[in-house]
Amino acid sequence: MVRFRVWFRCAAMHDPVSPILVRPARIGWDAKEREVDLQVERAFTGEELLKRMKGWITVDPSRVIEVMCQYGRLKVLDDRDLVVELDDESGFEGLQNKLREQFGNQVDLEAYTS
Repeated sequence: MVRFRVWFRCAAMHDPVSPILVRPARIGWDAKEREVDLQVERAFTGEELLKRMKGWITVDPSRVIEVMCQYGRLKVLDDRDLVVELDDESGFEGLQNKLREQFGNQVDLEAYTS
């Protein structure tokens, strides 16, 4: 299994950026008839994190997800970094070529080392 960090172009500054999870989502409840004092923290999946980048990056996250899922799986590693995980190196070239074809220089991959 090989992993690559996913980089995008920032829509505002046009620098390479990679979304990170700073803090898990905190979900709570409002109840009609009583107070519910319960909260749950849950990290986003890779696809959920990427979908929240719409408007902040120069490409449509949904289209990127479609391409990435043809070759591997989007994950948030170490509860922080967005990566695409491939079964082996053989899929990397195909994915990289497809990303260039679809998005030009707006999406890039970098070998992930934790």
